[in-house]
Amino acid sequence: MPITTVFTAKGKENIRVDEEFDKEFEYEFVDAHPNKELVFHHKSSRTLIEADLLFNLPATEQYSRTGIDPTTGWATKLFAGIQNTKGDAVWQKRMLWYVFSKGDREGFNRSVRRINGWGFENLVPAHGDCIVGDGKGVFEKVMGWHLEGLRK
Repeated sequence: MPITTVFTAKGKENIRVDEEFDKEFEYEFVDAHPNKELVFHHKSSRTLIEADLLFNLPATEQYSRTGIDPTTGWATKLFAGIQNTKGDAVWQKRMLWYVFSKGDREGFNRSVRRINGWGFENLVPAHGDCIVGDGKGVFEKVMGWHLEGLRK
């Protein structure tokens, strides 16, 4: 059966895909993100699946079979330096706060809080390595300012 659900900002709290899909997944349309992000939580594997909400660079897993060093090139070095989850992740926090959420910070905060309420432990980003076991902790660290609703 094809999925025909259209995610929109209006009434997004009431959007449902279908009974079978909804048993397996929770989802949030982060309309406050400039890319109109869709985030999914696969309940049984406790895995958060997202595209541009959180980065975990460099992308060593994605390049592992290419023979290419995922840390080379000036752009890669720049983005890996600010879009990673190492240490306190302050550069990623700044990017999220000052760039990605500036258009609707309260809406962004609401979405991040809703996602944080899910029982995930793994995180699969489109950009960077998967985080197995501590995905929730990494999410809370990177999204800390949004979970608190203010910048420290």
